[in-house]
Amino acid sequence: MNSAAQTTAEDEVADLLSDLIAINTSNPTHPERPAAEWVAEKLAEVGIESQILEAAPGRASTIARISGEDSSRAPLLIHGHLDVVPAEASEWSVDPFAGEIRDGYVWGRGAVDMKDMDAMTLAVVREWARTGRRPPRDIVLAFVSDEEAGGTQGAHWLVDNHPGLFADCSEAISEVGGFSVTMNNDLRLYLIQTAEKGLGWLRLRAQGRPGHGSMIHDDNTVTKLAAAVSRIGAHEFPITVTDTLRRFLEDVAKLTGLPIDPDDPQAALPHLGGMARMIGATLRNTANPTMLSAGYKANVIPSTAEATIDTRFLPGFEDELMAKIDELAGPGIEREFIHRDIAVETSFDGAVVDAMAAALRAEDPAAQAVPYLMSGGTDAKSFSTLGIRCFGFAPLRLPPDLDFSALFHGIDERVPVDGLQFGVRVLDRFLSNS
Repeated sequence: MNSAAQTTAEDEVADLLSDLIAINTSNPTHPERPAAEWVAEKLAEVGIESQILEAAPGRASTIARISGEDSSRAPLLIHGHLDVVPAEASEWSVDPFAGEIRDGYVWGRGAVDMKDMDAMTLAVVREWARTGRRPPRDIVLAFVSDEEAGGTQGAHWLVDNHPGLFADCSEAISEVGGFSVTMNNDLRLYLIQTAEKGLGWLRLRAQGRPGHGSMIHDDNTVTKLAAAVSRIGAHEFPITVTDTLRRFLEDVAKLTGLPIDPDDPQAALPHLGGMARMIGATLRNTANPTMLSAGYKANVIPSTAEATIDTRFLPGFEDELMAKIDELAGPGIEREFIHRDIAVETSFDGAVVDAMAAALRAEDPAAQAVPYLMSGGTDAKSFSTLGIRCFGFAPLRLPPDLDFSALFHGIDERVPVDGLQFGVRVLDRFLSNS
């Protein structure tokens, strides 16, 4: 191993990721404090000061600011979450919290969501600190808690209680963007996230008269709720071509020559290969029933029945989605939010986008950056409320046969070591020119 003074970002990124995966931060059972302290230690080793802030006991985030050459410029925010979703070890071929490195991959929960970006960011800023390099402008680092539960004890809490740490930032980069999709030997698309759906986790409730299960009963809450849930689950919302989706389809058609009509995105899906599932989820609003709860005994008709619905809405279409939910649910069904968060969208232009595309092309001549809309959500929802333009840019060059989207919250989550090394080279170039 090289000495600490000689160690490069490429040398240590896989080991950093392995060590971070080995800190179990499964939300909500394993708070992020140990990982936040580990990040602070890794920054302190190279002379970068940081602070740890807790929204609740153990729900900790590590924040640092690196001074740039031009303090008059608005800073860039790099944010990443430290928590992960749980993993059932019996379903995996490796220990999900061992951070094992084998067969050219780093394995474990968080390898792609999103401790890989945390490790790449740490690797780059540590190398810069060791060698005395400074970014062109200030960089704010935020390694935050609670993203997997909506960020109420993470990014949302930080924005509400410590907005001054981030308010002067003009752009931000984070997860679920900058990864490659191989079209052919001469073309790899790198999807930059410029938009994401909003979310509304809903509780539907039916109430009525309880009664004996042997009697004829015309006010059965289970029946009313089941009918409402069935209508919602079976409904197909209309296709909507957002600005981001249109730009994506236009760019893909131009770059590939495929017969893609931006006004008919459904017909374009068969041409998109491994991207089809990811893009298909962004063509329309969605509402998926996920949980049901009613009753306490087989022969008692309950007075209350409840269901949980996971709704995701396109930018600008929340009101339309909720109106349709109320219509489909019908009379006698109450609706309330368990958790709600906004949709986010920014344009695919400007100096920061140019810097992303240039950094990708410098490391991969076949690279073409294209924008996309993500069906899930990130902490961009919180930071965008401060007026920050948020992008998903965690660059990875991936093997053509890797089903990357299936690894998010999936079994045997893993990331290629050479993909991580590619990522730190791209981030180094991007940060040097942003």
